[in-house]
Amino acid sequence: MRLTLLIPQLLWPEPGDQETPGDLPTPGFGWLTARATRRRSPALPFEAALAASFGLAALPSPPALGALRLLGEDTGEEDTDKNADKTAADGYWLCADPAHLRFHHERIVLADAGAFELSLDEAEELAAALNAEFADLGQLHVATARRWYLRLNPDGDHFAGACRHVAPPLSAVAGKRVDNQPPAADATLTRWLNEAQMLLHNHPLNARREARGQPTINSLWLWGGGALKRPPPGCFTAVWSDHPLAIGLARAGGTPAHPLPENFAAFTNLASTGSNALLVLDSLLAPALYEDGEAWRNAWQALENDWFAPLAGEPGGVVKTLTIVAPTVYGNLNWSLAGRDRWKFWRRSQTLAALAGELAPSPRAIA
Repeated sequence: MRLTLLIPQLLWPEPGDQETPGDLPTPGFGWLTARATRRRSPALPFEAALAASFGLAALPSPPALGALRLLGEDTGEEDTDKNADKTAADGYWLCADPAHLRFHHERIVLADAGAFELSLDEAEELAAALNAEFADLGQLHVATARRWYLRLNPDGDHFAGACRHVAPPLSAVAGKRVDNQPPAADATLTRWLNEAQMLLHNHPLNARREARGQPTINSLWLWGGGALKRPPPGCFTAVWSDHPLAIGLARAGGTPAHPLPENFAAFTNLASTGSNALLVLDSLLAPALYEDGEAWRNAWQALENDWFAPLAGEPGGVVKTLTIVAPTVYGNLNWSLAGRDRWKFWRRSQTLAALAGELAPSPRAIA
Protein backbone atom coordinates (compact mmCIF):
# COMPACT_ATOMS: atom_id res chain seq x y z
CA MET A 1 0.00 0.00 0.00
CA ARG A 2 0.88 3.67 -0.27
CA LEU A 3 0.65 5.50 3.03
CA THR A 4 0.53 9.24 3.79
CA LEU A 5 0.78 10.55 7.33
CA LEU A 6 -0.32 14.16 7.83
CA ILE A 7 1.02 15.40 11.16
CA PRO A 8 0.55 19.09 12.06
CA GLN A 9 3.03 20.72 14.45
CA LEU A 10 5.51 17.88 14.14
CA LEU A 11 8.21 20.37 15.20
CA TRP A 12 7.84 22.57 18.27
CA PRO A 13 6.94 26.04 16.93
CA GLU A 14 9.42 27.97 19.11
CA PRO A 15 12.90 27.53 17.56
CA GLY A 16 14.54 29.25 20.51
CA ASP A 17 13.08 26.72 22.94
CA GLN A 18 15.54 23.84 22.92
CA GLU A 19 14.25 22.37 26.17
CA THR A 20 10.82 21.20 24.95
CA PRO A 21 12.00 19.00 22.04
CA GLY A 22 15.38 18.54 23.78
CA ASP A 23 16.12 14.91 24.58
CA LEU A 24 13.03 13.27 23.06
CA PRO A 25 14.08 9.80 21.88
CA THR A 26 12.96 9.52 18.25
CA PRO A 27 14.87 6.56 16.71
CA GLY A 28 11.98 5.46 14.48
CA PHE A 29 11.34 8.95 13.11
CA GLY A 30 15.07 9.51 12.75
CA TRP A 31 15.49 6.29 10.75
CA LEU A 32 12.66 7.22 8.38
CA THR A 33 13.56 10.86 7.78
CA ALA A 34 17.30 10.20 7.43
CA ARG A 35 16.60 7.97 4.44
CA ALA A 36 13.74 9.98 2.97
CA THR A 37 13.79 12.78 0.44
CA ARG A 38 12.70 16.01 2.11
CA ARG A 39 11.00 18.95 0.45
CA ARG A 40 9.88 22.22 1.98
CA SER A 41 7.18 24.55 0.64
CA PRO A 42 5.69 27.74 2.12
CA ALA A 43 4.08 27.34 5.54
CA LEU A 44 0.37 26.53 5.58
CA PRO A 45 -2.15 26.30 8.39
CA PHE A 46 -3.10 22.72 9.19
CA GLU A 47 -6.54 23.07 7.57
CA ALA A 48 -5.11 24.45 4.32
CA ALA A 49 -2.41 21.75 4.17
CA LEU A 50 -5.08 19.10 4.69
CA ALA A 51 -7.17 20.51 1.84
CA ALA A 52 -4.08 20.68 -0.37
CA SER A 53 -3.50 16.96 0.23
CA PHE A 54 -6.88 16.42 -1.41
CA GLY A 55 -5.95 18.50 -4.44
CA LEU A 56 -7.63 21.76 -3.40
CA ALA A 57 -5.40 24.78 -3.99
CA ALA A 58 -4.25 26.34 -0.72
CA LEU A 59 -2.58 29.47 -2.12
CA PRO A 60 -2.96 32.40 -2.42
CA SER A 61 -5.82 31.82 0.05
CA PRO A 62 -7.32 28.70 1.61
CA PRO A 63 -10.36 27.15 -0.08
CA ALA A 64 -13.82 27.43 1.44
CA LEU A 65 -13.53 24.95 4.29
CA GLY A 66 -16.63 25.71 6.37
CA ALA A 67 -18.98 23.55 4.34
CA LEU A 68 -16.36 20.80 4.11
CA ARG A 69 -15.84 20.73 7.88
CA LEU A 70 -19.59 20.74 8.39
CA LEU A 71 -19.83 17.76 6.06
CA GLY A 72 -17.53 15.86 8.42
CA GLU A 73 -19.63 16.47 11.52
CA ASP A 74 -21.65 13.66 13.06
CA THR A 75 -25.27 14.65 12.42
CA GLY A 76 -26.64 12.08 14.84
CA GLU A 77 -28.75 10.64 12.05
CA GLU A 78 -28.73 7.00 11.02
CA ASP A 79 -27.41 7.79 7.55
CA THR A 80 -24.76 10.30 8.61
CA ASP A 81 -23.03 10.69 5.24
CA LYS A 82 -26.25 11.34 3.32
CA ASN A 83 -27.70 13.84 5.80
CA ALA A 84 -24.44 15.70 6.28
CA ASP A 85 -23.97 16.01 2.53
CA LYS A 86 -27.46 17.42 2.09
CA THR A 87 -26.92 20.02 4.83
CA ALA A 88 -23.42 21.13 3.77
CA ALA A 89 -24.38 21.37 0.10
CA ASP A 90 -27.29 23.66 0.93
CA GLY A 91 -26.11 27.25 0.85
CA TYR A 92 -23.11 29.35 1.82
CA TRP A 93 -21.40 28.45 5.10
CA LEU A 94 -18.73 29.98 7.32
CA CYS A 95 -17.10 28.50 10.37
CA ALA A 96 -18.17 30.80 13.21
CA ASP A 97 -16.20 29.38 16.11
CA PRO A 98 -16.65 30.84 19.62
CA ALA A 99 -13.68 32.76 20.93
CA HIS A 100 -12.43 34.89 23.80
CA LEU A 101 -10.54 38.07 22.99
CA ARG A 102 -8.35 39.50 25.74
CA PHE A 103 -5.79 42.26 26.10
CA HIS A 104 -2.23 41.11 26.73
CA HIS A 105 0.66 43.57 26.73
CA GLU A 106 -1.49 46.12 24.87
CA ARG A 107 -2.38 43.59 22.20
CA ILE A 108 -5.54 41.61 21.54
CA VAL A 109 -4.98 37.86 21.78
CA LEU A 110 -7.54 35.29 20.62
CA ALA A 111 -8.28 32.12 22.57
CA ASP A 112 -10.55 29.56 20.93
CA ALA A 113 -12.84 27.22 22.86
CA GLY A 114 -10.14 24.56 22.96
CA ALA A 115 -8.29 26.70 25.48
CA PHE A 116 -11.12 26.88 28.02
CA GLU A 117 -14.18 25.00 29.19
CA LEU A 118 -17.47 25.56 27.33
CA SER A 119 -20.47 23.26 27.59
CA LEU A 120 -22.82 22.38 24.76
CA ASP A 121 -25.74 23.92 26.69
CA GLU A 122 -23.83 27.20 27.00
CA ALA A 123 -22.97 27.17 23.30
CA GLU A 124 -26.57 26.58 22.30
CA GLU A 125 -27.81 29.33 24.64
CA LEU A 126 -25.48 31.91 23.09
CA ALA A 127 -26.22 30.78 19.52
CA ALA A 128 -29.98 31.00 20.17
CA ALA A 129 -29.59 34.59 21.35
CA LEU A 130 -27.58 35.51 18.26
CA ASN A 131 -30.07 33.80 15.97
CA ALA A 132 -32.99 35.64 17.54
CA GLU A 133 -31.27 38.99 17.10
CA PHE A 134 -29.74 38.56 13.65
CA ALA A 135 -32.14 36.30 11.75
CA ASP A 136 -31.95 38.59 8.72
CA LEU A 137 -28.25 37.80 8.18
CA GLY A 138 -28.33 34.03 8.57
CA GLN A 139 -28.56 31.17 11.00
CA LEU A 140 -25.97 29.83 13.44
CA HIS A 141 -25.71 26.05 13.82
CA VAL A 142 -23.91 24.50 16.80
CA ALA A 143 -22.27 21.19 15.89
CA THR A 144 -20.24 20.94 19.11
CA ALA A 145 -19.45 23.39 21.88
CA ARG A 146 -16.25 24.34 20.03
CA ARG A 147 -17.42 24.25 16.41
CA TRP A 148 -20.18 26.56 15.18
CA TYR A 149 -21.31 27.37 11.65
CA LEU A 150 -23.07 30.35 10.08
CA ARG A 151 -25.30 29.83 7.05
CA LEU A 152 -25.82 33.16 5.29
CA ASN A 153 -29.18 34.10 3.85
CA PRO A 154 -28.66 34.19 0.06
CA ASP A 155 -31.21 36.95 -0.57
CA GLY A 156 -29.60 39.66 1.58
CA ASP A 157 -27.75 42.67 0.20
CA HIS A 158 -24.65 41.55 2.07
CA PHE A 159 -24.37 38.17 0.40
CA ALA A 160 -22.16 38.96 -2.62
CA GLY A 161 -19.63 40.83 -0.50
CA ALA A 162 -19.62 38.22 2.25
CA CYS A 163 -18.68 35.60 -0.31
CA ARG A 164 -15.36 37.41 -0.67
CA HIS A 165 -14.68 37.44 3.08
CA VAL A 166 -11.33 35.78 3.75
CA ALA A 167 -9.81 35.02 7.16
CA PRO A 168 -7.17 32.49 8.16
CA PRO A 169 -8.25 29.21 9.76
CA LEU A 170 -8.62 29.18 13.51
CA SER A 171 -5.43 27.15 14.04
CA ALA A 172 -3.45 30.02 12.46
CA VAL A 173 -4.67 32.59 14.99
CA ALA A 174 -5.44 30.68 18.21
CA GLY A 175 -3.28 32.03 21.02
CA LYS A 176 -1.87 34.77 18.79
CA ARG A 177 -2.26 38.51 18.38
CA VAL A 178 -5.28 39.64 16.39
CA ASP A 179 -6.18 43.31 16.10
CA ASN A 180 -9.52 42.17 14.74
CA GLN A 181 -10.83 40.07 11.91
CA PRO A 182 -9.00 40.71 8.63
CA PRO A 183 -10.81 43.33 6.57
CA ALA A 184 -13.92 41.85 5.03
CA ALA A 185 -15.03 42.74 1.53
CA ASP A 186 -18.52 43.25 2.93
CA ALA A 187 -19.22 45.98 5.49
CA THR A 188 -22.43 44.27 6.59
CA LEU A 189 -20.55 41.21 7.81
CA THR A 190 -18.06 43.37 9.70
CA ARG A 191 -20.87 45.39 11.26
CA TRP A 192 -22.70 42.18 12.19
CA LEU A 193 -19.62 40.85 13.96
CA ASN A 194 -19.27 44.08 15.95
CA GLU A 195 -22.94 43.94 16.95
CA ALA A 196 -22.63 40.25 17.81
CA GLN A 197 -19.68 41.05 20.08
CA MET A 198 -21.80 43.64 21.89
CA LEU A 199 -24.64 41.14 22.38
CA LEU A 200 -22.21 38.52 23.69
CA HIS A 201 -20.59 41.03 26.03
CA ASN A 202 -23.96 41.84 27.62
CA HIS A 203 -25.37 38.31 27.69
CA PRO A 204 -26.23 36.97 31.18
CA LEU A 205 -24.39 33.72 30.50
CA ASN A 206 -21.13 35.61 30.15
CA ALA A 207 -21.84 37.43 33.41
CA ARG A 208 -22.23 34.04 35.08
CA ARG A 209 -19.01 32.78 33.52
CA GLU A 210 -17.13 35.87 34.65
CA ALA A 211 -18.46 35.42 38.19
CA ARG A 212 -17.07 31.86 38.15
CA GLY A 213 -13.69 33.10 36.94
CA GLN A 214 -14.16 31.62 33.45
CA PRO A 215 -13.28 33.37 30.18
CA THR A 216 -16.26 35.00 28.52
CA ILE A 217 -17.34 34.12 24.98
CA ASN A 218 -17.05 37.61 23.54
CA SER A 219 -16.46 37.02 19.83
CA LEU A 220 -16.71 34.61 16.92
CA TRP A 221 -13.95 33.76 14.47
CA LEU A 222 -15.42 33.77 10.96
CA TRP A 223 -13.39 31.79 8.44
CA GLY A 224 -13.61 29.17 5.70
CA GLY A 225 -16.55 30.81 3.94
CA GLY A 226 -17.94 29.47 0.69
CA ALA A 227 -20.25 27.01 -0.98
CA LEU A 228 -19.33 23.34 -0.89
CA LYS A 229 -16.55 22.53 -3.34
CA ARG A 230 -15.65 18.90 -3.82
CA PRO A 231 -12.03 17.74 -4.20
CA PRO A 232 -10.99 15.91 -7.35
CA PRO A 233 -11.59 12.16 -7.16
CA GLY A 234 -8.86 9.60 -6.72
CA CYS A 235 -6.57 11.39 -4.26
CA PHE A 236 -6.88 8.54 -1.73
CA THR A 237 -8.73 5.24 -1.52
CA ALA A 238 -9.28 5.57 2.24
CA VAL A 239 -8.97 8.23 4.93
CA TRP A 240 -8.39 7.45 8.60
CA SER A 241 -9.05 10.37 10.94
CA ASP A 242 -11.16 11.70 13.81
CA HIS A 243 -10.97 15.30 12.55
CA PRO A 244 -14.22 16.61 11.00
CA LEU A 245 -12.47 18.49 8.17
CA ALA A 246 -10.59 15.36 7.07
CA ILE A 247 -13.81 13.34 7.27
CA GLY A 248 -15.67 16.02 5.32
CA LEU A 249 -13.02 16.12 2.58
CA ALA A 250 -13.23 12.35 2.29
CA ARG A 251 -17.03 12.38 2.10
CA ALA A 252 -17.00 15.20 -0.45
CA GLY A 253 -14.68 13.20 -2.69
CA GLY A 254 -16.55 9.92 -2.25
CA THR A 255 -13.66 8.36 -0.29
CA PRO A 256 -14.35 5.96 2.60
CA ALA A 257 -13.55 7.55 5.97
CA HIS A 258 -12.67 5.50 9.06
CA PRO A 259 -11.89 6.31 12.71
CA LEU A 260 -8.19 6.68 13.43
CA PRO A 261 -6.63 3.37 14.60
CA GLU A 262 -4.69 3.25 17.85
CA ASN A 263 -1.39 2.34 16.21
CA PHE A 264 0.29 0.99 13.09
CA ALA A 265 -0.39 -2.64 13.99
CA ALA A 266 -4.12 -1.97 14.33
CA PHE A 267 -4.08 -0.07 11.05
CA THR A 268 -2.48 -2.92 9.09
CA ASN A 269 -5.12 -5.30 10.47
CA LEU A 270 -7.88 -3.04 9.16
CA ALA A 271 -6.49 -1.59 5.93
CA SER A 272 -6.69 -3.39 2.62
CA THR A 273 -3.58 -4.19 0.61
CA GLY A 274 -3.04 -2.08 -2.46
CA SER A 275 -4.74 0.94 -0.90
CA ASN A 276 -3.61 4.56 -1.00
CA ALA A 277 -4.38 5.67 2.54
CA LEU A 278 -4.22 9.00 4.35
CA LEU A 279 -3.91 9.06 8.15
CA VAL A 280 -4.33 12.37 9.94
CA LEU A 281 -2.37 12.23 13.21
CA ASP A 282 -3.24 15.55 14.84
CA SER A 283 -2.41 14.85 18.50
CA LEU A 284 0.41 17.44 18.47
CA LEU A 285 -1.78 20.28 17.23
CA ALA A 286 -3.57 21.35 20.41
CA PRO A 287 -0.49 21.19 22.71
CA ALA A 288 1.46 23.34 20.26
CA LEU A 289 -1.34 25.89 19.86
CA TYR A 290 -1.81 26.22 23.61
CA GLU A 291 1.95 26.13 24.37
CA ASP A 292 1.75 23.01 26.52
CA GLY A 293 5.25 21.62 26.13
CA GLU A 294 4.74 18.63 28.41
CA ALA A 295 1.60 17.50 26.57
CA TRP A 296 3.38 17.99 23.24
CA ARG A 297 6.28 15.78 24.38
CA ASN A 298 3.89 13.09 25.61
CA ALA A 299 1.95 13.14 22.34
CA TRP A 300 5.22 12.98 20.39
CA GLN A 301 6.42 9.97 22.37
CA ALA A 302 3.14 8.20 21.63
CA LEU A 303 3.59 8.90 17.91
CA GLU A 304 7.10 7.47 18.06
CA ASN A 305 6.00 4.31 19.87
CA ASP A 306 2.76 3.71 17.96
CA TRP A 307 3.71 4.77 14.43
CA PHE A 308 7.29 5.77 13.66
CA ALA A 309 9.11 2.91 15.41
CA PRO A 310 6.89 0.22 13.80
CA LEU A 311 7.28 1.91 10.41
CA ALA A 312 11.08 2.04 10.59
CA GLY A 313 12.37 -0.58 8.18
CA GLU A 314 8.86 -1.16 6.83
CA PRO A 315 8.94 0.71 3.47
CA GLY A 316 9.33 -1.95 0.81
CA GLY A 317 7.25 -4.43 2.82
CA VAL A 318 3.53 -3.96 3.37
CA VAL A 319 4.05 -0.23 2.89
CA LYS A 320 5.55 0.33 -0.54
CA THR A 321 5.86 4.11 -0.23
CA LEU A 322 5.56 6.36 2.80
CA THR A 323 4.95 10.12 2.76
CA ILE A 324 5.01 12.29 5.86
CA VAL A 325 3.41 15.72 5.47
CA ALA A 326 4.04 18.12 8.35
CA PRO A 327 2.54 21.64 8.40
CA THR A 328 4.83 23.63 10.72
CA VAL A 329 5.88 27.23 11.29
CA TYR A 330 9.11 26.33 9.45
CA GLY A 331 7.21 25.47 6.27
CA ASN A 332 5.06 22.68 4.93
CA LEU A 333 7.50 19.76 5.20
CA ASN A 334 7.27 16.63 3.09
CA TRP A 335 9.34 13.45 3.46
CA SER A 336 9.03 10.71 0.80
CA LEU A 337 10.39 7.22 1.32
CA ALA A 338 10.31 4.18 -0.98
CA GLY A 339 11.54 0.62 -0.46
CA ARG A 340 14.93 1.20 -2.09
CA ASP A 341 15.65 4.04 0.34
CA ARG A 342 15.91 1.64 3.27
CA TRP A 343 19.49 0.82 2.18
CA LYS A 344 20.71 4.40 2.60
CA PHE A 345 22.26 3.45 5.93
CA TRP A 346 25.03 6.04 5.67
CA ARG A 347 22.60 8.91 6.22
CA ARG A 348 22.60 10.28 9.76
CA SER A 349 19.41 11.09 11.66
CA GLN A 350 18.78 14.41 13.41
CA THR A 351 17.22 15.28 16.73
CA LEU A 352 14.03 17.32 16.61
CA ALA A 353 15.85 20.31 18.09
CA ALA A 354 18.58 20.10 15.44
CA LEU A 355 16.02 19.79 12.66
CA ALA A 356 14.12 22.85 13.90
CA GLY A 357 17.36 24.79 14.23
CA GLU A 358 18.30 23.93 10.65
CA LEU A 359 14.93 25.03 9.28
CA ALA A 360 14.46 28.16 11.40
CA PRO A 361 15.25 31.48 9.74
CA SER A 362 18.47 33.12 10.85
CA PRO A 363 18.25 36.16 13.17
CA ARG A 364 19.62 38.28 10.33
CA ALA A 365 16.84 37.09 8.01
CA ILE A 366 14.21 37.87 10.66
CA ALA A 367 15.66 41.34 11.18
